[in-house]
Amino acid sequence: MTRETLELGGLPLTLETGRMAKQADGAIWLTYGETTVLATVCANLDSDTDFDFMPLTVDYREKMYAVGRIPGGFFKREGRPSEKETLSARLTDRPLRPLFPEGFNKEVQIMINVFSSDGEHDPDVLGTVAASAALAISHVPFLGPVGSVRMGYVNGEFIVNPTFKQLEESALDVVVSGTAESIMMIEGLAKLVDEDTFLKAIEVAHGEIKKIVELQKKLASLIGKTKAVFEPAEKNTELLARLEKDYDSKVAELTKIAEKQERKKAMKAIVAEAAEALAVEFPDEDGEIKSWVNERFDKIVRVRAVKEKVRLDGRGHTDIRQITCDVDILPRVHGSSLFTRGQTQALGSITLGAKFDEQKVDGIDGVYFKPYMLHYNFPPFSVGEVRKFLGQSRREVGHGNLAWRAIQPVLPAWDDFPYTIRVVSEVLESNGSSSMATVCAGCMALMAGGVPLKSPVAGIAMGLIEEDGQFAILSDILGDEDHLGDMDFKVTGNEHGITACQMDIKITGISIDLMKTAIRQARQGIDHILGKMREAIPEPRPMISPFAPRIAFFTVDPDKIGLIIGPGGKTIREIIARSGAQIDIEDTGQICISGPSSEEVEKALTILRGMTENPEVGKVYDGKVTKITDFGAFVEILPGREGLLHISEIEHRRVAKVSDHLNVGDPVNVKLVKITPEGKLDLSRKALLPRPEGMPEEEPRERRDRGDRAHGRDKHRGDRKPRTEKVEDED
Repeated sequence: MTRETLELGGLPLTLETGRMAKQADGAIWLTYGETTVLATVCANLDSDTDFDFMPLTVDYREKMYAVGRIPGGFFKREGRPSEKETLSARLTDRPLRPLFPEGFNKEVQIMINVFSSDGEHDPDVLGTVAASAALAISHVPFLGPVGSVRMGYVNGEFIVNPTFKQLEESALDVVVSGTAESIMMIEGLAKLVDEDTFLKAIEVAHGEIKKIVELQKKLASLIGKTKAVFEPAEKNTELLARLEKDYDSKVAELTKIAEKQERKKAMKAIVAEAAEALAVEFPDEDGEIKSWVNERFDKIVRVRAVKEKVRLDGRGHTDIRQITCDVDILPRVHGSSLFTRGQTQALGSITLGAKFDEQKVDGIDGVYFKPYMLHYNFPPFSVGEVRKFLGQSRREVGHGNLAWRAIQPVLPAWDDFPYTIRVVSEVLESNGSSSMATVCAGCMALMAGGVPLKSPVAGIAMGLIEEDGQFAILSDILGDEDHLGDMDFKVTGNEHGITACQMDIKITGISIDLMKTAIRQARQGIDHILGKMREAIPEPRPMISPFAPRIAFFTVDPDKIGLIIGPGGKTIREIIARSGAQIDIEDTGQICISGPSSEEVEKALTILRGMTENPEVGKVYDGKVTKITDFGAFVEILPGREGLLHISEIEHRRVAKVSDHLNVGDPVNVKLVKITPEGKLDLSRKALLPRPEGMPEEEPRERRDRGDRAHGRDKHRGDRKPRTEKVEDED
């Protein structure tokens, strides 16, 4: 067993190997305070299967027993990965994938399991550290190690790996991953933080990352495993020379075709032509021919962008594609918009709901409710493809989460706008930056729906191309520029600061200086996009859609919650049926009432006010007879509150039979004359009727309670002599 430790964010971080999961190619038992994570690596290095991509799989799971809980559901065991687990797996995949050797196409599986959690820190960044360390000590070729930390910013101070409580107050929640030399990945949320503060957080994070990387290198040196030698498949040099001679100029012409689908068809035609022409001389080389055409195309585009400063569609480095913005596209939804940027188009829509529409999230960090959701859909027709629909992909989950982070900081507080909000983005067409189009479309849909945003936000995707030591930073990248470039850096925000960012690197890293340049260039693009959005809708509308539900709040004494709910929920079901509104009751006594219109909400409010109103002695009520007995009638004077109208209080004259005067359902005006110590209500009808002419005034009589009468009986019994003789039956 080998172990190495360092202090990180005020807690000991320990990497251990040689005791757990010894049959894996690499296994790391990581502890951070009271959090324990196991990461394992297995690879099929001897497999003859060839892939045209890097078949890396990262699985991240958080066990419920890690926090002493039993999973919910019928089976009481962990099910498919949650959204949180999917996002955490992506946080590990993205910084590790670029660090495998170029052309490496062997299957690698990384499994990360959280076995114990302190409930205070998010273990996702620990999974990345453990996975990197497992790769570092294995035979798998790897250009790491990688470190990863989460950064917070509270009261002007940066916090490494902040707690959940600290994140609630933090202006930053950013995950940074990288090597000792450079940054590999950034993912996070910022509450309109300025650029300098954001970049400073990255610098502080990189300092901590270097310590983590050094710890992994030290552990790997102690293990002493030799890395497997990977040699890319040899290429047919004769074929490549022939292709370059006969088809290089044709591929160069492709770079002058600005329209995506037209360029795609022309490229397929060149591949087919070359394959047919060289089929006899170079049989079964269709894959190699296609690879050469793609690689040559990428190279020419990259060189033109850096050397000639001309991009694939003819734009300059900082130019933004043509933008059109529209709102109110869908007549019956609560808010809608259409954002089009070049050949990327997103249809945004919002739905407003009540508190009971919130999403319940159950994980190792506890059960909580999300009043704001954003869902991103990327159908195959958006890129002109035929693809089987297998549910939401990891990419869709990740892009939706990025857009969620981008808009969340500018949403109104719940007290100011008590609605559950769901934003949906349907990507109708895509040629790069569809997640940033989602941010813009979602923001406009919210404004069109009357959601009082603090300020609108926009997003832009930045690219980077490096050739021979020269760099080109591109604004608003195309899909092909994303594919052939070295960086995809998405930034969202407005004139007040940054709200979210996501950076992925395909090379071995990027310097802080380049990041500064990219962010400042992105800011110019964001300002331009916001201007176009404001032309369509300059500010949030003052009213929500007439099709959106109406919501009101009512607060009662928590002791009266049982009265409102009733036995087995009977009373509240009756209120819902009578009013047509939905009712949600909090333990604190706050009641949320929602309905399709104000009429239903007001009906429910009237009923609830009546139920919770305190009856007042001497007050006259419009009641309703609910029950007839021999000694009187029960009258409902307030919703759920009944009193007794005694037979002697119905009329001034003697009443022989209650049903001769009152029946169930009859309206009746009564006066509350007494509230007993037990809370029972005594009512009178005759107190409201004029006294018949000639009837004398009744003398007030003092009514003794039952205790006095019982005491009197006992007193008289006490005067009697005890009966001792036996009395025989008369029979």
